[in-house]
Amino acid sequence: MEKICVVGLGYIGLPTAAMFAKVGYEVLGVDVNESAVKLLNQGEIHIEEVGLRELVEKVVREDRLRAATSPEHADVFIIAVPTPNYPDHTANLEYVKSATKSILPFLKKGDVVIVESTIPPRTIDDFVAPIIQTEGWNVGEDIFLAHCPERVLPGRILIELVENTRIVGGINNISGQKAAQVYSSFVTGEIIITSAVTAEMSKLMENTYRDVNIALANELAKISDKLGINALEVIELANRHPRVNLHQPGPGVGGHCLAVDPYFIIEKAPNESPLIINARRINNSMPEFVIGHVDKIVDSGGKVAVFGLTYKGNIDDVRESPAMDVVSLLQEGNYKLSIYDPHVKQAQVSFKLSTFDEAIDQADCILILTDHNEFKGLDEVKIHSKMRNPVVFDTKNCANINSEAIKYYNYGNLYEMSRNVETLV
Repeated sequence: MEKICVVGLGYIGLPTAAMFAKVGYEVLGVDVNESAVKLLNQGEIHIEEVGLRELVEKVVREDRLRAATSPEHADVFIIAVPTPNYPDHTANLEYVKSATKSILPFLKKGDVVIVESTIPPRTIDDFVAPIIQTEGWNVGEDIFLAHCPERVLPGRILIELVENTRIVGGINNISGQKAAQVYSSFVTGEIIITSAVTAEMSKLMENTYRDVNIALANELAKISDKLGINALEVIELANRHPRVNLHQPGPGVGGHCLAVDPYFIIEKAPNESPLIINARRINNSMPEFVIGHVDKIVDSGGKVAVFGLTYKGNIDDVRESPAMDVVSLLQEGNYKLSIYDPHVKQAQVSFKLSTFDEAIDQADCILILTDHNEFKGLDEVKIHSKMRNPVVFDTKNCANINSEAIKYYNYGNLYEMSRNVETLV
């Protein structure tokens, strides 16, 4: 039985490690977070993902998965560490470099090294391969190196790890073949072998396509607000065209992919990527757009009940979340804030979290920033009785408000705010 060492036990590394353990590999998960390592060795998890807790508990109990703070000898090494941006939006590759260096003492001839972390084009060729070569290895002959980017949706990771097409970019063809064999142990989707740089770019373009599409929807929301048009109806009707698929507008774009990956392309070719640059600007402007409309609803000193902090619904991930930016802007303004998110733990944020009842008590507006299932059917009786002004501003267009006593705004009727504001305060 081959041994796999997964470096990085976050939202991708841990499910990947658990999946390899499930199909029979001996798996060591490595992370610098000692608390996460301790929890994993107890069969527990430090992140939220559907089905992951049960799977981890099972494979740990069966001694197929364990965790440590440093690597060990293995046959396959998978690097799944974060690649955040620096303040100037260039890629911070220090985690990838550090992870690669950490496995050097444990490499042997014939080992396979796979980088799953999302990385700028040519990172495998210009950074990862040279690090391995410093130890005297001939990459592509002694050590087989490949990039296999993750492409899964939070909330469906365990399903999509199995069913989605996998792109495997080898430093050379045999490296791609070796890496593909590793994934074939559980992937039922198609496994496509290409070059490392092509795999790097394909991953970035998947998320850039979505970022640009969302920017188009967000720009439509702004235009529709100015012209008095229902943006949501426009999108619904336009999408009835067989070759049109407009995304939905919202408070911005977040997560470790869409809000980050386009910058990896911009970094390498800024003069050739004006569309991508402008899409990022539009999406980054949405938190201020939201605040501008909160100003129309809530008087200075009023209370805003913020519902949702994560970048998408039904997960606990607040990375790059536009909701966090909205909260920061609200904190800078003259508002009283109460913040409610049933999926986020207090330890994840620096400000106090409230319960549903605490959040809406004497509030002037519920501001929905995440489409959690819990927000789709809110207790309208409580909202009407406990809020000072029963108003809901739903930037995710997810709530079902039926009571005429509650004023409901989403991106379909933003233009009504100005004409109604006098009746609300």
